[in-house]
Amino acid sequence: MENITKVYSNGFVANKNVNFSIHEGEIHALVGENGAGKSTLMKMLFGSEKPDEGRILLHGKEIHIDNPTVAIQYGIGMVHQHFMLVPSLSVADNLVIGMEPKKKGFYDVAKAEAIAREASEKYNLIVDPKAKVIDLSVGLKQKVEILKALVRGAKILILDEPTAVLTPQETKELFIELKNLKKQGYTVVFISHKLHEVKELCDRVTVLRAGKMIGVEEIVNVSEQDISRMMVGRDVRLNIDKERAVAKETVLKVSHVNKANALGKQVLKDVSFQIPRGVILGIAGVEGNGQSEISEIISGMDRDFDGEVEVNGKSTRNMSVRELRENGVAHISEDRMTYGIVGDGSIAENIISDRYYKKKFQKGLLLDQKKIDHMVEELIDKFNVKCDGKDQPIRMLSGGNMQKVVAAREFTNHADLIIANQPTRGIDIGASMFLRNKLVELRDAGASVLLISADLSEVMEVSDRLIVMCGGKISAYFENAEDITEEEMGLYMLGLKQMTPEEIRRASN
Repeated sequence: MENITKVYSNGFVANKNVNFSIHEGEIHALVGENGAGKSTLMKMLFGSEKPDEGRILLHGKEIHIDNPTVAIQYGIGMVHQHFMLVPSLSVADNLVIGMEPKKKGFYDVAKAEAIAREASEKYNLIVDPKAKVIDLSVGLKQKVEILKALVRGAKILILDEPTAVLTPQETKELFIELKNLKKQGYTVVFISHKLHEVKELCDRVTVLRAGKMIGVEEIVNVSEQDISRMMVGRDVRLNIDKERAVAKETVLKVSHVNKANALGKQVLKDVSFQIPRGVILGIAGVEGNGQSEISEIISGMDRDFDGEVEVNGKSTRNMSVRELRENGVAHISEDRMTYGIVGDGSIAENIISDRYYKKKFQKGLLLDQKKIDHMVEELIDKFNVKCDGKDQPIRMLSGGNMQKVVAAREFTNHADLIIANQPTRGIDIGASMFLRNKLVELRDAGASVLLISADLSEVMEVSDRLIVMCGGKISAYFENAEDITEEEMGLYMLGLKQMTPEEIRRASN
């Protein structure tokens, strides 16, 4: 890709004169902060966006990629972070969508399954062709996505944050499979925020910052610190500085919570735990094992459950969201776009949305705009939000800066309990470290924190105590998060190890 420039209609420059090249048979990392232009650059390579300037060359010849179908014809495939699979169909059905084999004018199921089986064995991405996608683990779904690109003839695979939701065991397996593809002459573009994985897997790394290419390096020549410095333009501390937690009185108490989903499937099974003031309790688990449901129940978004939730000694079941917040609960939702922000609202409007009604922000019958403006500008500065000013629509910000605005609101309302669900998902290393250290600061100031994260290194580094969930129930509890390794935690997450109810009760008391 030569001198690629992409400017959106609102004037935002996503890429400016970017040069990006990959060698046949290499695994090449593409890294950068959120909003650095990685996704836009790859969307142009995959044909879902068009460059305003520049050209793309394949084996030295200029090509024009007008849409993803053309990209596939050139052997370029992309596996998106959010899987593009039809849950109700089988693995084989998903693999052949759009290129269904026919027999006497009808869909040939046996042939589709044969194609899936052959591809699965050829690329050592073993998955049952007859299995329904809805029943697959996240790791298996990802294999189906990669196979889907390979059976369509992809020789260049773009993988967008492929390990974001995998256990250490699944990540290790994926890396073996990617190295196997590399041996067969395939080329992989690996987009990731996890620099230790970039170091372990990749041959070279290209770094983008603010839409421009900062450099390309052989991976053996750079450390994680070097890469992060290139990404953000300054040194970033990659470790959390925290003292041992001092537990005080109980703030959150969850007792025997059970929950069935709309299909009648039990998604939470007799879940009980508590968090004292001054403690960060982490919940780890493969996505879809009850973490989201427990977060929604505690934050008041879901009231259809059996069991009891108490905050500061009061049952939350019949509290409105405002009453819940007045009772000391703050919440960072895993889906910031739907539940964390009002996209068309300004940064200022999003920050004051939980406190505008309070007396100190009112002046007679009106809002005290001067006081609000002063507070908002102070928080923009304190949380290092990169923006054009408090009146800028929040949807114009990068993901990391949106999350900083959400954090600025949730971390400054003097909450006793902070529910942080995937607080750093999809945001760059600088913003991630900032938010992780803020959670520790809030703990030290006397809050209790429930941290739910698919990033195992995050949940282990930030948490004081740790719960592992599998199949909707607690499979392990650790009074000290330092007592477990990532590999051992992966075994509990996959259900290969399980503490007894007595062991869990003993550890949590």
